[in-house]
Amino acid sequence: MKEELLLPGERLDDLQRNGYMIIQNPAKFCFGIDAVLLSDFAKVNPGEKMIDLGTGNGIIPILVESRSKGERYVGLEIQPESADIARRSVEYNNLEDKISIETGDIKDAAKIFGASSFDVVTSNPPYMIQNHGLTNEADAKTIARHEILCDLEDVVRQTSCLLRQKGHCYYVHRPNRLVDLMSLMRKYKIEPKRMRFVYPYVDKEPNMVLIEGIKGGKPNVIVEKPLIVYDDIGVYNPEIYDIYGYDDKTKAKLNVGKNQELAQ
Repeated sequence: MKEELLLPGERLDDLQRNGYMIIQNPAKFCFGIDAVLLSDFAKVNPGEKMIDLGTGNGIIPILVESRSKGERYVGLEIQPESADIARRSVEYNNLEDKISIETGDIKDAAKIFGASSFDVVTSNPPYMIQNHGLTNEADAKTIARHEILCDLEDVVRQTSCLLRQKGHCYYVHRPNRLVDLMSLMRKYKIEPKRMRFVYPYVDKEPNMVLIEGIKGGKPNVIVEKPLIVYDDIGVYNPEIYDIYGYDDKTKAKLNVGKNQELAQ
């Protein structure tokens, strides 16, 4: 039975796409809205191969597969426990013929898979520099959020190695690292082509940025309209509901739940 794929402390969450579920362990690390937005921002055409660097529990390749018709999706994750959860989620959704999860270091990605072996690369890299807010280097959440096992340059360098010429990459990061990210993309021959800022509320500063690059592309970046997460306290913008794939019943339940949280 599929329930046997769950270990103590883990739960199943509904991804609202194709009936897919994902295994998560709240004591370790659960995916956030940044991963969901990146999976919507990324584009994989029929017949293309995609790799997600630092895939965690596999949320990005699973969601991207649900939206596209690529030939193959790969997730690379250095933490064995997270990679194991990702593999079991793939198995739970019967996606073994489409998605594979590999345990390995991002810094070795080109050695593992070969140069120019993918059409699309995605990554939700650690946001924080190594010593900023660092508490426990062995903690899965800390590794996912801090540049401990790899830094932004490692991610961009390996992206360039893995991509075929004119291949596309997609990142989500913090706006305060945007100059670093774009500088590194150009250093490794990836031209920024499309960018979208994400705002928690319309009157707040952006707290995320989505960016697409093309290896060997020509200079010309398009800044898309802002993406606003909340229209009001506890109420998502309609575009966010669409990205998540929520139906009307789920929307109502989410709004009630979020308003209860905010009232506590």
